[in-house]
Amino acid sequence: MVFTFPTPNFIDLSQIRLEIRSLQTRLVEWRRRFHQRPELGFQEQLTTEFLSQKLTEMEIDHRTGIAKTGIVATIESNHPGPVLAIRADMDALPIQEENDVSYRSKHDGIMHACGHDGHTAIALGTACYLSQHRDDFKGTVKIIFQPAEESPGGAKPMIEEGVLKNPDVDAIIGLHLWNNLPLGTIGVRSGALMAAVECFRCTIQGKGGHGAMPHQTVDSIVVSAQIVNALQTIVARNVNPIDSAVVTVGELHAGTALNVIADTARMSGTVRYFNPALEDYIGKRIDEIIAGVCHGHGATYELDYWRLYPPTINDARIADLVRSVALEVVETPAGIVPECQTMGGEDMSFFLQEVPGCYFFLGSANPEKGLAYPHHHPRFDFDEAALGVGVEMFVRCVEKFCQ
Repeated sequence: MVFTFPTPNFIDLSQIRLEIRSLQTRLVEWRRRFHQRPELGFQEQLTTEFLSQKLTEMEIDHRTGIAKTGIVATIESNHPGPVLAIRADMDALPIQEENDVSYRSKHDGIMHACGHDGHTAIALGTACYLSQHRDDFKGTVKIIFQPAEESPGGAKPMIEEGVLKNPDVDAIIGLHLWNNLPLGTIGVRSGALMAAVECFRCTIQGKGGHGAMPHQTVDSIVVSAQIVNALQTIVARNVNPIDSAVVTVGELHAGTALNVIADTARMSGTVRYFNPALEDYIGKRIDEIIAGVCHGHGATYELDYWRLYPPTINDARIADLVRSVALEVVETPAGIVPECQTMGGEDMSFFLQEVPGCYFFLGSANPEKGLAYPHHHPRFDFDEAALGVGVEMFVRCVEKFCQ
């Protein structure tokens, strides 16, 4: 288990309004329903059917089928004003759940191991509250239920299908339940919060032969080993030390027998960074280094390199708004944590490239209840008390922005 902050012995929920506290039972019920029926990216049919049913019952206008399984709910106040979007992702991961709980996943090999079930429940709860309090804010709130955040990414196709238009969105906010922070704590900062995500696959072609006669071969394993080591110099010697970056080779496959020199090796990995200026640089250096090592050994290579998500960069003004709201809501030992960057990636970044906004972390770990396993772990779970905190945060952001 990974937990870097003191365990909260007490979380003061008194700043959460009574009406939102009264929603807690339904928030938990909705979250557990989503958790029991997890679905992979662009396959969230059961999730969206349930959401559409509930939004209809709440008499909230909404559109379905956006980017295959996405939904946009629109809540207009009784007064003209700005348009604020709230984004929640819905998809699960291809992980076999190991939790022994009553709401354990019913779908073999699929699990909500990142908190998206909670995000969806919080957004639905926010929609429920706002639909009943249309005099408490001005303008319009668009709630975006997004598919496929984990991969291949649903934000960009939703943008391309016009979710930020008609009416045009002025700003956007979103949250991520975060087991790296204790329950109720808010992680918020302006600028880069999460990293760009880029990926690569490479095949090294050497010349195989007998393990006792290496002079007759081009050893793809030796070539690959030198490439893996050399790639680390990109961060160590090419990237400005003030900028954070990561180059990770996560897979390396070669060889079939202990006395055979492998003619082919395959590797794959990921690149992470915060500074958008590095967008074209690291991939170029990876290609140059692989080409140089291969040339020196007489090997050839094929490299496939692609960008998945850009950095998640918060607008300073909207981050200040979220921070000011958090100061009114949270009462935990850690309170508000500004230095909460992570090299994890998020396709919320595409929304933030289009309109100013803020993505923030909502602490959800409670080690005293055994709820502190990291994200993407088969025993990941979170303290459901965070659900009401999330709704209160969203509602107060709406009331403050749309005034």
